[in-house]
Amino acid sequence: MDAGAIQIAGVGKRYQIGVARREDQTLLGSALGWASAPVRRALNPGSSTGRARDFWALRDVSFDVAPGEVVGIIGRNGAGKSTLLKILSRITLPTEGKITMQGRVGSLLEVGSGFHGELTGRENITLNGAILGMSRVDVQRRFDEIIEFAEIGEYLDTPVKRYSSGMYVRLAFAVAAYLEPEILVIDEVLAVGDYAFQRKCLGRMGQVSREGRTVLFVSHNMASVAALCSRGVLLDKGRVVSDGPVGKIVDEYIRCGGDADGAVVWPDADKAPGNDSVRLKRVRIVSAGQTAADVGIADDVTIEIDFVSLVDGVLAHPAIQLLDAVGVGVLSSATWPSAVVTHDGWYGKPLPVGVFRSRCTIPGRYLNEGLFTVNVYLLDELTRRQAEVEGAVAFTVHDTGYMRDEYTGGWLGVVRPKLDWATDYLGPERDGDLGPA
Repeated sequence: MDAGAIQIAGVGKRYQIGVARREDQTLLGSALGWASAPVRRALNPGSSTGRARDFWALRDVSFDVAPGEVVGIIGRNGAGKSTLLKILSRITLPTEGKITMQGRVGSLLEVGSGFHGELTGRENITLNGAILGMSRVDVQRRFDEIIEFAEIGEYLDTPVKRYSSGMYVRLAFAVAAYLEPEILVIDEVLAVGDYAFQRKCLGRMGQVSREGRTVLFVSHNMASVAALCSRGVLLDKGRVVSDGPVGKIVDEYIRCGGDADGAVVWPDADKAPGNDSVRLKRVRIVSAGQTAADVGIADDVTIEIDFVSLVDGVLAHPAIQLLDAVGVGVLSSATWPSAVVTHDGWYGKPLPVGVFRSRCTIPGRYLNEGLFTVNVYLLDELTRRQAEVEGAVAFTVHDTGYMRDEYTGGWLGVVRPKLDWATDYLGPERDGDLGPA
């Protein structure tokens, strides 16, 4: 088999819940477990005597990765992605199955993993190179590139325990990416750091793949997965459910609902937001005909509000506020005639006792990629709030390739509508004249 290739055959990982077991861990995992055991026993007296039950984090996982291939591992929270990468990084051992890898493995599974807090940045770079089997000369050859990428020059001889999380992750990524591993394993590195750093990481991972090295990349940022990877593997409940071109796999992930339910329900009417006249029952995000908190950038997003009128003749008008990931207001809307395209016939009319459902649809290709949260309100005729829930639901808009053929990278702004453009020929250029107006 060529250097850098990975073969995963029938891999499973079983944990026993309710009993401490350590025999299937590597030396690193055992050491961490031994160190934390006294604290665990103090916080959970008698926990080791409970009846154990099996939990399979992975089951019958099989796929091969060719040398130089960049593969995105995606799936819902709890699908088994991080467990698989821990096995590939030799942090823990599989319960069953076999993994064959050729070449050094560079891993970044969490901020600062593999660092010793008491050692300086310089010393940790040297230590990690030695762990990878590199000579001191080889490490020194890449040293300046690591420092330049991590941007920690003035803190190079400071113990890393004093680094901020941003400094930690910049150095950790630089070490993993520049010490020439044949296989680079990255788990959610882009969740930390600013936008410029994220673009820098993506660029470096792309360069690593062009140099013929293999990359396994786990992320919840579907735009990054689609931009970086050529192939995707979708995990669900510890099993591989799809494997193929990254665009197809990302689209399947989004269509199956992504990582959240995209809905909030108040089953107990007495505890639901509202008052004695009107109360909320459910708020949910609907896209492509189903509840989903992950939507494609070209798909419509419908915010659906269910509420109940408890007395005859109440006036209630649903309203929303949409905010971006940092809390900046994107838009507000309500069922007022001045704020809707079509009048539903209920505005200003007393409501009978019963359940109502209001829908507000944001057209596809309007919002930019990113996370959005929705505040939901029920207003009376004087716009006073009868019910209010801030951050009721959230959803993420993913760009998995739409409009990226013409422009690679993120677009500025919280909205990204398709606007009318027109170009006219004004005739030959004449000195001092811009042509016909």
